[in-house]
Amino acid sequence: MDYGKHQAPAHYEAGEGCLTTLIRIPVRIVVLAIVLPVRMIWDVLVAGARAADRILLRPLGRALSWLLATLVAIPAVWLYEAVLTPLGHALLWLAAAVFVRPWVALWRYVLVPAVRYGLVVPVVWLYEAVFTPLGHGLRRVYRELLVPAGRGIAAAVGWVLTALFVWPVVGLWRYVLVPLALAASWLAEHLIVRPLAWAYRELLTPLGHGITWLLELLARGIAAVGSGLRAAVVWLVVTLLVAPLAWLYGRVLAPVGREIAAAFGVAWRIAGYISRAVGRAIAWLAWHLVGAPATWVYRTVCTPVGNFVRDAVWAPAKRAAVEAGRAAGAALRTARETVTRARRDAWRALVGGPGVPEPREPGSPLARTLGSTTVPSAAPEPEISSLGEKNAERG
Repeated sequence: MDYGKHQAPAHYEAGEGCLTTLIRIPVRIVVLAIVLPVRMIWDVLVAGARAADRILLRPLGRALSWLLATLVAIPAVWLYEAVLTPLGHALLWLAAAVFVRPWVALWRYVLVPAVRYGLVVPVVWLYEAVFTPLGHGLRRVYRELLVPAGRGIAAAVGWVLTALFVWPVVGLWRYVLVPLALAASWLAEHLIVRPLAWAYRELLTPLGHGITWLLELLARGIAAVGSGLRAAVVWLVVTLLVAPLAWLYGRVLAPVGREIAAAFGVAWRIAGYISRAVGRAIAWLAWHLVGAPATWVYRTVCTPVGNFVRDAVWAPAKRAAVEAGRAAGAALRTARETVTRARRDAWRALVGGPGVPEPREPGSPLARTLGSTTVPSAAPEPEISSLGEKNAERG
């Protein structure tokens, strides 16, 4: 409600007259008439969205999450833990027993001993007893005979090749080709290089300097003419196009844009105030026409009736149901204990004394009694005793 209350007033350019103010007020009124329905529709949509989210979407989401957890997640977890996990363990054990363990036993007790004693041991013996002495003998022959013979043959062949090919080529290079190359280079320098250098230095260089000077003069003249033409074109463009456009933007478009933007801002704030006032009025009417009577009916009628139903009907019915459940549970426990005791007595009567092991009964065993004092929450002993117990008493 306080939005825009403490905002600074809009700053306008100096020199605004009464005509601008007179035009501004109708424009803002028209813009307010256009913006007000839009703002009220926007506020109604926002309030409806918040109410729908609070009343419908959140309970619906909680209900869907509970339903998903109850119908999908919990059964899936139970199925995974109670069915799929034991089944997976059983399948894993079966696969290991069928596919892995036979191959492991075959590898460990058949292939490894066969390869070790059928291949590795003979090969190791052959290497140590045959190949190792033979290799040592060949290495000794190579070091003591072949290496010295090879070195002598290589030295002889190298001296022959040097005498036949290297010394003649070196003499030809040193005493024939090098003097001829020096003479050719002296002739080329005095007959070709020095005349060409003199021609470049004395003729071509001054000619190039003159051509460069002429080209610079021509480029300066062209640049001066181009700069003058460019300045004239720039002046014409600025005078005929840029200045009118700048004047139009600064004097017409910018003030009109600012006024329209300010009008929309002010109209939006005023529409917000009006919309909030209308909303508060509707809320006040809804509370006094619906909420207050409903609250009064709930407090004065529904609450006493609910308390009476809770105290006079629901609580006695709940206590009676709890007592009935307890009585039914006690009856079921008594009947189960009676059936178990009768079955044990019948088994003892048919099988014999205490030397014969008794079958295990599911559930908790019967409590013992200590003389005439009975342990709390313990069933009484059977009246029919077995043959073993009678014999023990007689003895």
